[in-house]
Amino acid sequence: MGANTSQVSDLSESQSIRTLIGPDAISENEPFWNQLISFTFTSPTCSADAKLLEEAVVPLAKTLIQNNPRSGNFGALVRVFLSRTKELKISTECQDQLFIWQAHNALFLVRCLLKVFIREMNEEELHLQFSYQERAPGTYDSICEDLLEELVCNLVHLIVEVPLLDITYNILFEAVTTLLVLLSYQLFHKEVLKEGLIYNYLTRGRCLSLTSRLVKTLLYNFIRQEKCPAATHVLQTQSDGGGLLYGLASGVASGLWSVFTLGGVGSRPGAEQDQNPLPLSNQSLLLLLVLANLTDGLDCPNPYRQAVTCFKNTQDSSSIPSPQPHTFQINFNSLYTALCEQQKSDQVTLLLYTLLHQNSNMRTYILSRTDMENLVLPILEILYHVEERNSHHVYMALIILLILTEDDTFNRSIHEVVSIHSSQHLKMLCGSNSLSLSFSLSLFALLSKKHNKVLEQATQSLRGPLGADDTAVLPDYAQDLNVIEEVIRMMLEIINSCLSNSLHHNPNLLYALLYKRELFEQFRSHPSFQDIMQNLDTVIGFFSQRLEQAGSDLSVERVQEVIKKGAAALPKERLKKFPELKFKYVEEEQPEDFFIPYVWSLVFNSGVGLHWNSQGIELFSMDSP
Repeated sequence: MGANTSQVSDLSESQSIRTLIGPDAISENEPFWNQLISFTFTSPTCSADAKLLEEAVVPLAKTLIQNNPRSGNFGALVRVFLSRTKELKISTECQDQLFIWQAHNALFLVRCLLKVFIREMNEEELHLQFSYQERAPGTYDSICEDLLEELVCNLVHLIVEVPLLDITYNILFEAVTTLLVLLSYQLFHKEVLKEGLIYNYLTRGRCLSLTSRLVKTLLYNFIRQEKCPAATHVLQTQSDGGGLLYGLASGVASGLWSVFTLGGVGSRPGAEQDQNPLPLSNQSLLLLLVLANLTDGLDCPNPYRQAVTCFKNTQDSSSIPSPQPHTFQINFNSLYTALCEQQKSDQVTLLLYTLLHQNSNMRTYILSRTDMENLVLPILEILYHVEERNSHHVYMALIILLILTEDDTFNRSIHEVVSIHSSQHLKMLCGSNSLSLSFSLSLFALLSKKHNKVLEQATQSLRGPLGADDTAVLPDYAQDLNVIEEVIRMMLEIINSCLSNSLHHNPNLLYALLYKRELFEQFRSHPSFQDIMQNLDTVIGFFSQRLEQAGSDLSVERVQEVIKKGAAALPKERLKKFPELKFKYVEEEQPEDFFIPYVWSLVFNSGVGLHWNSQGIELFSMDSP
């Protein structure tokens, strides 16, 4: 790097990088820094390339860790970046692309080094890396500022104050990503962190006043769904060795935005880039979820959660001041549209859950929409393709539907919505506090498979291999089975309620039950399900007989006609009575034990341009979603 178009393989050979990580101190005023941060870099576009970058940076960063107490060069690099951020807004207004380019490059280097530092040391040791300075007398002021806090605050200022344009897209993306990296200490701790230096910087002091602006900006980054801009070209600048682009070779500036454009000049688009063309939107949402799920401090609540729970619609003309701190207004219609369009993403589904559960203003707005099918259908798609989704994503989709069906108005409005799926018409039908959806059978099928798999594993572990250690700790299969069977029981109760109380409204569910009747065979003799299975057997047997009487080779339309007529004729006295179902979602007492590992698993798996070695990750197991 530095005066070159660089590749990962060039890092260890770069003289500028060797000088940076070496034992000799470099004054902030030396032209070296212009040379160092005047580079183009073919950026990672997939996890394999990000891994190569990480592996190349690790030994360089470790060398810097050894030499930095003497040289203070890492702190000097941070100051070089900070000095450029002071005029970044003006540079944006003046379209000063070269200035923005160098500021971005400096931050990119800081972020790459920080990522290794955080893995290698605790926060106190990290703080020391920022405080080391060149020992020559008079070089720095005697007052030692908190450079780490200065960096955190400048990143927040950068995100909220610099407008999102083509020329600022990449530095804004890098600022968001660097904050994620700074917060990534959580990955290396099994327990949920409740305090820390980075935590305090973001939730107290200078950053606290920017809470609402940061949350609002991250939300708008998600809403705007801006794609990464194409490579931008800048005019060459003549240099005699001391100019802005010190030592920049002819032609290098043409790759300006290949520094980290996630698919810029000279790079091959990877699969991840094709799947996620919205790096800033994705990264902003991940940072928002991380911030919103920080635990409350010992003496103050999480301000980012407060901001998420109380923001209002820009159309809300109410003059009543909000008693909540960190409140702001945002366009609910734009947010609703983005939520509807992006539900294939785990993190967007989690955002929807967060807003429905915690922000009463947004929940009221969503429930008042007359186009609820635009939101509900993508949620149902998650359940319909349940085997392609991770269990957490499915769980959040189910909870969202449960929260929605707690509202009677929603149940009435969605009752007769018609959608089109594989050229067939299906009805979304929701009973009071229940889901009468054929999509639920896909989930039931998955639960059945998991139930069988756990049973098989339990049986194999009981047999055990010859010579196995009898004292070895075995997984708690009984607990796993109990959890799965509780969910299966709940699903059966929901299906039974739909058939017993609103069968005439649920022909598609009944059609699916008849088509998938083999799913229930294994539960007929199970003691936990025998009572409720009697009702399902009665209904399935009744309609099977009527279909046999109607003849063979029946069309789908004819089957549905038989079902509709049979619904009125089914003798309800044959069905066993069960208490009316009333489901209400309530979070656990310590929801952070679920949500914090979940959010960080999303960062680990979905963070654009980020790669972590799985060794050393303590927060969740590698088979987590």
